[in-house]
This record gives sequence, structure tokens and C-alpha cells, in this order.
Amino acid sequence: MASSSFKGSAISISDEDSDDSFRFRSRVRHKRKKLAVRGTAGIFLRFIRKIERWWPLLILFPSLGLLFYEISGIYWKNEDGGVVVEAKDSQEEVQKYLGNLNRLNPMTRVVNGVREPCLKILSPGEIEQLKFPASAKSNFPVKKMLYKSASGTPSTGDNTSLLHQQTENNRFNQFTGVQTMDEREESFKVRETVSVHCGFYNESGGFKISEEDKNFMHTCEAVVSTCAFGGGDDLYQPIGMTKASLTKVCYVAFWDEITVAAQQAESVRINVDHMIGKWRIVVVRDLPFSDQRLNGKIPKMLSHRLFPRARYSIWVDAKSQFRRDPLAVLEALLWRVGATLAISEHGARSSVFEEGRAVVKKNKASPGEVQIQLNQYRRDGFSDDKRFNGKKALAEASIIVREHTPGTNLLMCIWFNEVVRFTSRDQLSFPYVLRRLGLQEVNIFPVCTRKDMVNSMGHRRKVKPLAGGK
Repeated sequence: MASSSFKGSAISISDEDSDDSFRFRSRVRHKRKKLAVRGTAGIFLRFIRKIERWWPLLILFPSLGLLFYEISGIYWKNEDGGVVVEAKDSQEEVQKYLGNLNRLNPMTRVVNGVREPCLKILSPGEIEQLKFPASAKSNFPVKKMLYKSASGTPSTGDNTSLLHQQTENNRFNQFTGVQTMDEREESFKVRETVSVHCGFYNESGGFKISEEDKNFMHTCEAVVSTCAFGGGDDLYQPIGMTKASLTKVCYVAFWDEITVAAQQAESVRINVDHMIGKWRIVVVRDLPFSDQRLNGKIPKMLSHRLFPRARYSIWVDAKSQFRRDPLAVLEALLWRVGATLAISEHGARSSVFEEGRAVVKKNKASPGEVQIQLNQYRRDGFSDDKRFNGKKALAEASIIVREHTPGTNLLMCIWFNEVVRFTSRDQLSFPYVLRRLGLQEVNIFPVCTRKDMVNSMGHRRKVKPLAGGK
């Protein structure tokens, strides 16, 4: 036994107690050390098990990141070869495009507390049974249209292949003919037979189309058309149509050689049958104007000259994807309501003069040319009434649905002459022409109806001017 003292107090410790105490303390220290090692090993083993369980995701995420990086220098494309979105755009723009492309869900609005479709169309089965009706009855006095030409003898309107030769003072040229102010005034006088400038004035005027394309265009009884001049827009395939429409309706896209080259640079090529997806591509040569926006008004407004045997046409701006059955659109916007022309109202403004100020503010036309146009309208007594037949008169005009009647043909010819004489901003001239002619069978449909018919994609690139153009 060992003994010790602390401040005079004696404590006895046996040898046996001393050994046991030492062994106890040793075991305690050894046990704690073993637990620490075991805890580290357990965490490591759990980490390994987590990796074994989630390794596909750990590989997938970096792969997706690498894939996104690789496609950042190329274009997204749809299944028919039409370019949808340029990957150099911001992520927000990419998501907007991918969200809009091929979207078929209907647009709705609330009317008198009840939510209803913006465009009420027939069921697919009913659409399959649709037939073109007899021509709409019209109270409009004009029964026959004659188109002025360089020959001096007005033509009844077959499409002749019509070089850029612009006069010093305005944009009238060999394609349009030079309409005087007296002839302009005369064109608004409705009578049973009218003679009017309506493009294709001279054989050397430009807008040349191959004989093969013209022969095809002569077969169309109804047509959905668009155009992209200057390479500014891509081609979006129409969706939402029935088999009946594919057999009864032509889809025609007008391109110039600049657009052909721009699309080929993105690996989009026209097939040997002149098709890209559902679109027949018609390549136009010798465009008559240096202003590409003005060239685009030709297929937009003069479809009755380009498709002389067509009874109906639907115009869709190239920045949009048409997403409804065309027969159903004709039935809903024309046949059902007894209209010969349907056009979308303007979403932001009702006044031509307000629109003129907006055009100048957005640098879409010079202040001088807008002032000349609006001053002429004032001299002509145009009051700028914001309503026409109870609806907003200012049109947005990215979609035009019409029957090719003498009344709508005359309106389109005069409207085209106005955008040639003044500015190419056609919203400024449409209410003026509509009121002066007094055409009543016009369906000016709301913005939500337009949005239901198309997916808005926006312009893709800056339009390239013609070589030598202004």
C-alpha cells in the first residue's frame, strides 16, 4: 500500500486500487479515440453511399452545362428546319422564344363576367366538312376592277412580271406607275366599274417571279401568305391545321435573294420541290423599292394581283407563327359574321394623329414625311374619329383576312398607293382609306383574337437594304 498526504491529511491507496484506476483511465482514453475514428469512417461511408445513389445526377448537371455552352454559338431550330432563336440572344429571349414556339393553347378573355375564347372556332370534325361558300353578298357599289398599266389599256388583273427606277420627288416608279393627285382623288369615287393604279404597272417594273411559281400560284383558291425580304426574319411552320386545310389552302412565303442567302448561312435550304416544311417558297427578284418595308407591302396588300384565281387570303407577318386552321379562321372572321375583310385592331392607340406622333418618337419614319401625310389628311377633311362602326378604327394590320371581292381589292389598291405616296407605316393610312371608301363589311377584331391566331416571335435580325439602295 502506498500513502500520501495533502495539507497534512493522509490518504491511503492500495496497490490494487492504483492498478485498477490506471487501467480504467486507460480504457476510457482508448475508447474515446476509437469512437472518433469510427465516426469519421461512418461519415465517409455515408458520403460514398450518397454518391453511389445520386451519381447519374452528378454527371447530368455538368453535362447539361457543357451542352448549353456548346450551343451558345449556334441556332435553335424546329423540326422543319425553320430557325427559331439565335443562341447568342439573352437567356430571357431564348426562354421567350421556346415558350412561344408551337404553343397551341387557346387565348381567353372575360366578357360580362364570363370567360370565353378569344377566337371561337369550329371543332376539327366540323372544319373537315367546311366548303367554300358562294360569294358574300355586298352592298358595295363596285362590281368590276380595272388596273392601270403602261400599255394605256387597263388590265383586269393577271400577274405580269414586272427595275428599280424611282422618281426624284416620290417613291412612284415603273412598278407602281406615277399616280397624280387627281388620279388619287378619282380612285375614291366608287362606281360600278373603277380603274386604279395597283402595282405591276410596267413589264420592267420589277418583282419578278418565275413562270413555275406563277403557275403554282394560279392554282390557289385560298392562300396563307407571308414574306421576308432583306433577311430580317426566319420562317415559322404553321401549326393547328386540319388535313382538309392542307388540301384546300396554299401556304406561300415570299423571299428575296438576300433572305435565301441568310437562311442558307444558317443551314436552312429550299428543297428541290420549292418547299420548306409546309411553305412553298417563292423567290422574288428585282424588287422595285430600295425600302424593304415597302417591298413587303406588295404581297401584304396585293395578294389579289399575285393570286388572281384565289377567292380568299390570310396575310401573316413574318415575325409570327400562324397557329390556327385557316378554314376555321375564314369561317369565324368572315363567313359567320358576313364580312369580306377582317383585320386586327391596334392594341395601344385609337387615333391616327396619336399614331403619327408615336411613329416619329420611335424613329419609324421622319417627322417631315409624317407631317406631310397627316396635313394632307386634314386638308381632305379627315376628322380622325377613333371609332368605325362602333369599333376602334386604328388597325395593327399584322393579320389580314379577306375575300377577294371588288370592294376589298379596291381598298387594298388604294391603301398600297397611300403607303407608296406617303410613309410605309400602313397603320396611318388604313383608317383614312376605310372611311373614305365607306366599305361596311369589315370585321375589326380585338387584340386577343389576333394573339389567339399567332405565336409572336419578333424580328430576328436587322433587315439588309438592297445594294445601292437609299
